[in-house]
Amino acid sequence: MNVGAINNIIKDLPDISNVQKSKEGNFGEVLSDFIGQVNQSQLDANKKTEEYIQGGNIQIQDVMIAGEKAQTSLQLLMEIRNKAVDMYKTLTNIPV
Repeated sequence: MNVGAINNIIKDLPDISNVQKSKEGNFGEVLSDFIGQVNQSQLDANKKTEEYIQGGNIQIQDVMIAGEKAQTSLQLLMEIRNKAVDMYKTLTNIPV
């Protein structure tokens, strides 16, 4: 596989840095926007899958790439959630 093709796929993943800059550091809004982007990538993957199943004009590699993007975005979101939960647990265990 061409490394350039992988770099193009990575560039298309939801970019949390742009969301953060536009919201000036409000973590709740940043997280909410990122969740929306992940949801949209899931919907796009489902749409492409349905289009392929129905015999539409879409290539199987496009379906697979959309699915992988959605999966990677969801995994990133789950890791962010796990880290936030760990941080909360750590902060609640700090003696006052």
